[in-house]
Amino acid sequence: MQRLTISHLTEYAFAVPVTLAAHRLFLRPREGHDVRIASSRLTISPSYEVTWHRDVYDNSVATLHFSEPSNRLSILSEVVIEHYADAPLDFMVEDYALHYPFNYATQERVDLEPFLQPVYPEDETAVRDWIKALGLEQRPIQTYALLDRINQSIANGFTYMVREEPGVQSPVQTLRQGSGSCRDFAALFMEAARHLGLASRFVSGYLHAPATETGNGATHAWAEVYLPGPGWKGFDATEGRLTSTEHIAVAVARHPEAIPPVAGSFFGPSGMVPTLTVNVRVHAV
Repeated sequence: MQRLTISHLTEYAFAVPVTLAAHRLFLRPREGHDVRIASSRLTISPSYEVTWHRDVYDNSVATLHFSEPSNRLSILSEVVIEHYADAPLDFMVEDYALHYPFNYATQERVDLEPFLQPVYPEDETAVRDWIKALGLEQRPIQTYALLDRINQSIANGFTYMVREEPGVQSPVQTLRQGSGSCRDFAALFMEAARHLGLASRFVSGYLHAPATETGNGATHAWAEVYLPGPGWKGFDATEGRLTSTEHIAVAVARHPEAIPPVAGSFFGPSGMVPTLTVNVRVHAV
């Protein structure tokens, strides 16, 4: 078992006091058999009220309501988790799904249908041509080998870049530019999997790595594919590997733009753009 502390600071600085509308936070890690939250604390300024709920994907969502104008918004999330040992390759796929192509069992396909539909249907031709160029239409092929090839092709064939602007590049943008952020790579992987008839979803969370031990880090993103037998398995297209105990999932969604860590709006002078500072630290206790 590994014990990790996650510190995530988001700060907005405004030139003049503004009225803050409701803000929605996806900052609390998803708990399960492999992750347990030992403690969690939010430190927020200005004064606020918070309500919690779980959305349709069972993500923990905090909604903040502010009562006074301010020229600064500071949101600090501090969470301590216990992450239990997990061998990424230690899983067994059902016999009928070992090789691609296969069909999901009827009772599972009903629930998986939303995760089989493309999010970017206008990019389907570009994604298909990219998959074809990789030689992935040769059949049969082991299902894991197919997914690993896609993962490795993105990690080794595209240039990683930090993008501070909000939003996610469409797959065709990433393909044309040959570069993207972790969320852009996850979106491309997810759309490729769906094109091949494999249920996939987007994951937002954190990565425990040497760079995050000292701070100045950022959130991370990857994709999960539903494999009969082990269930949802994570593929990190930024690093070209399966997810492991170094990956801490916070939220999952069908659409890559549905789960930003912090989302909200404000009312102030026209044209005013706040200064944004984000600092993430993930370190072992």
